[in-house]
Amino acid sequence: MPREPRRVSAFFKILILLTAACGILVGGGYALMTSIEPIEVEEEEPTEECVAAIGENTRSLAPEQAANAATINGVAFRRNLPQQSVVIAYATVWQESKFYNIDYGDRDSLGLFQQRPSQDWGDPEDLLDPVYTSDAFYQKLEEVSGYEDMPVYEAAQVVQRSADGFAYDQHEEVSRNMAQAFGGTNGAAVTCRFTEGVGERSPDIDGAQEEMRRVFGLGVNDLPVAEEPQTGDLGWAMAQWAVAQAPEYGLNSVTYGDQRWSADSDKEGWTSVDNPAPEGRIVLD
Repeated sequence: MPREPRRVSAFFKILILLTAACGILVGGGYALMTSIEPIEVEEEEPTEECVAAIGENTRSLAPEQAANAATINGVAFRRNLPQQSVVIAYATVWQESKFYNIDYGDRDSLGLFQQRPSQDWGDPEDLLDPVYTSDAFYQKLEEVSGYEDMPVYEAAQVVQRSADGFAYDQHEEVSRNMAQAFGGTNGAAVTCRFTEGVGERSPDIDGAQEEMRRVFGLGVNDLPVAEEPQTGDLGWAMAQWAVAQAPEYGLNSVTYGDQRWSADSDKEGWTSVDNPAPEGRIVLD
């Protein structure tokens, strides 16, 4: 007898239909997924930043780093030291603290240069003062005969006597570029943008000028000088110091010559103005 055709149960019919449906959904989903291009996410630029530029070379710094770099540079101007002394100081600070004025370190080391009270560098509160600690470093450096002709790391090591003096060598190039920028030899080479501390209160111009005199030995009304320091261009160095210190003193603008830096977020860097500062003066507002 011929065999009867096998009957497919209702259960298996349902199972076959569901399997087919899932295949369509998965296949369609896969096609949908592969048709979507990956989304490019742009990284947000820092909202607060200072930039030191020399030609095509630029260095981005946090505002605190720039403020301390400007002060270390300013103290060298007051002492009328050559720019090489700033290069050595910068290489040291890059290695020791990355230009952050830290209140801790190896054993009792403190501050930008990580100097130790136990080694007669000064009291702890003094070593946390960027002006004092820069003066202390330069004083020791000046005692090193022929330091200008030494490799940067050797001169730094003679002063610091660290565990690994050769580590300073890796920071020479960036330190040299920064010394030129903050030293003003290329004009307006340092600019900053801030989101806090400027435009929020009346500017403390007297406070800014008092600190400028402590750093540089001169104020904004004491230019021009009879003889330009060997460190660089004094006027531009002072103007850029004021920019880096703008949040501390609530400064809204700094004008030198026909160039003006403004805290206005719509303006980038230094711009030319029709109402320049009086000759040889720096105008703070």
